[in-house]
Amino acid sequence: MTKTIAIIGGGFLGAELAKALDGTANVILIEQNSHFVTATAMIRALVQPAILDQVLVPYDKLLKRGKVIAARAEGVDGAGVTLADGSRIAADYIVVATGSTNAPMFKPASAGITGLREASTRVHAQIKAANRIVVVGAGAVGTELAGEIAHHMPGKKVTLISSDPTLFPMMPAKLGARLLPQLRAMGVEVILGAKAENLQSLSEPHVGTLRLSNGQELAADLIIPAIGSRANSDLLASLPGAETSTSGRIKTDCWMRPSSLPNVFAAGDAADMGDAMTIVATSRQYPWLAKTLTALSTGKDLESRKPYSPWTKGKTPLLVPLGPKRGAAFLILFTAGGFLTALIKGKTVFVGKYRKLLRQG
Repeated sequence: MTKTIAIIGGGFLGAELAKALDGTANVILIEQNSHFVTATAMIRALVQPAILDQVLVPYDKLLKRGKVIAARAEGVDGAGVTLADGSRIAADYIVVATGSTNAPMFKPASAGITGLREASTRVHAQIKAANRIVVVGAGAVGTELAGEIAHHMPGKKVTLISSDPTLFPMMPAKLGARLLPQLRAMGVEVILGAKAENLQSLSEPHVGTLRLSNGQELAADLIIPAIGSRANSDLLASLPGAETSTSGRIKTDCWMRPSSLPNVFAAGDAADMGDAMTIVATSRQYPWLAKTLTALSTGKDLESRKPYSPWTKGKTPLLVPLGPKRGAAFLILFTAGGFLTALIKGKTVFVGKYRKLLRQG
């Protein structure tokens, strides 16, 4: 008998997993938004708003045999999923891949795709009107944003603030060492080891004078916070035996189970199994889940399967383009410069890849 697999969340992992299982199981993808968000391209959309229609991809062609339900999941148990309207989706196996939240111009919040479009358009106008821009937070999002603005709007004065003494201190030193001179060559001022002390908002761009822990004060036409993501883990947190870790993530066992329910799995940003909150991490997770769920659907025991093995800490690949031509990437065996980073990610920011995944050309 064909098993039913419910996947909650249609982000990078959820969409890949649903398509991989389509046809081998009865797949039901539950996603509250009408469109897939190519998050890797939302940063570029802030300086090139014309790409938004390519970045936001409808789900209607993703599955050939399964189905996508546009709804919000409110609860999970061993028998299925409860939706916001009170209806139930019965399932043999459930995967919770609800991702993470960020500033509203990068990922959809409560207002969904409409709100995301409006936020992106609004922030684009703010960036266009500003002469001096300060980006607070030098993780992947903040660093890429500084590079995108410097490349596409070279007349702007851009400052990137990092509370760490080096760029990407959790990665091999060569990554930051390659990025820093490129940013400076693009005209970006990089201030390291200084924490912003008076942000008016942790998510919304605003005007003001930014005070730093090193005593500096920066008057800015626009201050853009880019200080990291937080897991969307409410569904997982309510499961029996669930345990919260950093950034609101929920710990899993070695088979990606977040609770005492044996048929409920978690993956992606919301799940803490040793992987970072990156798209690269999901590229290792969804093939394991696809193979494991296929095996379970044919009657095999989970404990007979090889446990999931996360990326080795500090060895996860990371690509940081600075616009379409520059950047750096850590690719496990070596650190690449601008040419290879642009070839892999910078030129397209994966728009074509995910349009192809969702069968939209």
